[in-house]
Amino acid sequence: MEQDISSYNKIKRLTNEELIELWQHYFEDHDNKELRDTLILQYIYLTKYVVGRVKVSLPPTFSFEDISSYGVEGLIDAIEKFSPKMGARFETYALVRIRGNIIDKIRSQDFLPRSVRRKIKDVKEAQEELKVKFGRVATNTEIATYLGIEKEKVEQLLSEDTTVTSIYEKKGSTDGDLEIIDTIQDSHNLNPHEKLEEKDVKKELEDALKRLPERERTIMVLYYHENMTLKEIGDAINLSESRTSQLHAQAIMKLKNLLSENRSERLKRSII
Repeated sequence: MEQDISSYNKIKRLTNEELIELWQHYFEDHDNKELRDTLILQYIYLTKYVVGRVKVSLPPTFSFEDISSYGVEGLIDAIEKFSPKMGARFETYALVRIRGNIIDKIRSQDFLPRSVRRKIKDVKEAQEELKVKFGRVATNTEIATYLGIEKEKVEQLLSEDTTVTSIYEKKGSTDGDLEIIDTIQDSHNLNPHEKLEEKDVKKELEDALKRLPERERTIMVLYYHENMTLKEIGDAINLSESRTSQLHAQAIMKLKNLLSENRSERLKRSII
């Protein structure tokens, strides 16, 4: 389905009741492309949000149109695979699928010419060599002098480096090799007792979250997990920013009341 997400403001938004009815019809007939396309139009704003967030961190070599098309693919995939049995709101599920598809597509393609990629490699190798030589991270000026090029060229090459690495990629090629995430040092270095306590704290908090009303739980997830602002959350769930803020505050108070009275001070700090 071809859709210009910039025209979202022209789309007539359905009421919550109409959306629920639309979803029910779609669950009954997943082969109905007309129903699917109607859902896409209703949720295309989620794609617009994710694309806006991702695009600002990418160089100009990635076009808005390309990133948008990746996002729409992720939205379609989310609509086709979503089920109420997942226990999550569609918006929350779709944001993850949209972002994931965009990142996967970016990682699978290299928009830079080989010559530019080779120069980026030279800069990175120079960074490592100078780090060993100086015992610290080299400045762009030092790298430029080392390579015999202008400082601005170094900055340009670094900004064009579009390699996206997953923390779940293996550092080697064999089954026994560690994933990158396994090699990241934990600065907290919790002892076994602290780890057990932290696990209990997380479990208690998760149980409390499940007891919140669905809308308040969604706000908490989008605010703390997806890093959305209250205004963005309000736009996503059709509420004003002030009402979203009010529900967020209510959710915090309810969590405090739901948690056991003997909770640790660390848990108190984690939800304030």
